[in-house]
Amino acid sequence: MPVPQNKEDLTKLFRELGARNPEAWASSQVSEGIHQLHRFLFLRQAWARVVSESDDTWIDKQVSESERYADGPYAGVGQAIHRMLAAGVAREDIVDLARGMQAQLLFDICYLLDGPEDSEPRVEDIGWALVETDSESEPTKQMMSCLHESVLVTDPTGREMRPRGSQVDSRSPEAPGPL
Repeated sequence: MPVPQNKEDLTKLFRELGARNPEAWASSQVSEGIHQLHRFLFLRQAWARVVSESDDTWIDKQVSESERYADGPYAGVGQAIHRMLAAGVAREDIVDLARGMQAQLLFDICYLLDGPEDSEPRVEDIGWALVETDSESEPTKQMMSCLHESVLVTDPTGREMRPRGSQVDSRSPEAPGPL
């Protein structure tokens, strides 16, 4: 199905996909020519891989796996969580810690997708980018750059990774783009 080209239909699509402020996403795509739908979908799917603040079931799974496979990959995570629980750390705090670290990693990876940060001798001509593809999975000439600028505005909680109970500052941009 082709992507809508007018602001009204694009706004409706962003709304159906769960975007906060769908008008801003659609307006930016139509007026600035930035393929915001691609950005939004990538980031929405990336955020789906970050632990939800309302789900702590993964904590027990991590601890259990680390007990079953004490020397296995990621066993240290479960072991650390076990010690945290034994020390009286609240499950909510463990979730917030994991979520915050994962969100920071998401930001860093999105930043890295724009290409290497530093040129290393002998490989300074090597680079990379995340590019859009067409319906046949062929790369288009459109790059998805500066994704890190939209990481916080796509936080599913709507708080841009602020602590639970916080409100987003009214001066904070609601639209996609540079923060």
